[in-house]
Amino acid sequence: MIDEKGQNQGIFSLEEALKMAKEKNLDLIQVTEKADPPVCKLGNYGKFIYSLQKKERRGREGKKVGELRVVRIGFNISPHDLETKAKQAERFLKEGCPLRLEMILRGREKALADFGKEKIEKLIEILNQRIPLKIEREIKKEPRGFTVIIKKQ
Repeated sequence: MIDEKGQNQGIFSLEEALKMAKEKNLDLIQVTEKADPPVCKLGNYGKFIYSLQKKERRGREGKKVGELRVVRIGFNISPHDLETKAKQAERFLKEGCPLRLEMILRGREKALADFGKEKIEKLIEILNQRIPLKIEREIKKEPRGFTVIIKKQ
């Protein structure tokens, strides 16, 4: 058993530990049951739960894993810019986020949709050389252009 100051008090029976907690107007909190004998602590149960929740929130802070990220490429993207977009996409995939690649087609670009599809395929090929990919949803033709969803394998 551990007292309210965090010092080890030794091994006590359940009845003795409950009696000590009642004398000090504190709760007997089981910290871990995996140890033999189980580790218990004297303290305020409400404060204990609050500190656990606070620790969990702090652990989740800044983590947005699983959030769908979007990389948009233009119809007239140059090979160097395609490499830059590949680096950006690679960073998102290494974070563990699924990725949606988009190409928006405007006006006369829609008549040359095959050329646009080749650009997206080229970007996927560049990414696949850097990290293994899993295509979640194939390249899909939409009214505004093309989209594809990929993940890191």
